[in-house]
Amino acid sequence: DGMLKKIRLELARDHDHPEGSNRIGYEFGAPLDAAGRIDADEWHRLRDHCRVRRFRPGEEDDIGHLIRKPGGSWAFHYDIHSDEEDDESGYRFADHVFKSGEYVSIREDDGLRTFRVTRVQDA
Repeated sequence: DGMLKKIRLELARDHDHPEGSNRIGYEFGAPLDAAGRIDADEWHRLRDHCRVRRFRPGEEDDIGHLIRKPGGSWAFHYDIHSDEEDDESGYRFADHVFKSGEYVSIREDDGLRTFRVTRVQDA
């Protein structure tokens, strides 16, 4: 169905990467509503398809799922980690519009990093 989108996030410019990097980022599936926000009801229906792939140069990809936390926030949960703390939170993902050129933040181990939405396509 047309709800499920494949969203690519690439690292925006930061102090280590003044130009940003297309080799650091995430690709994930999520159902988006007409405004481009994650549709929680559709996510419940399609959650098994809402996969995430975290890519970094020189590392194997981490594969997991987009999950919804109590309270309605979103996070990436990786299959290989059992420890709850290893989820990466999408900062205010519930409010964000996922369209090319928009910026979103993800809370990683070493703090908040900003990523640019570089592609949104039908999954």
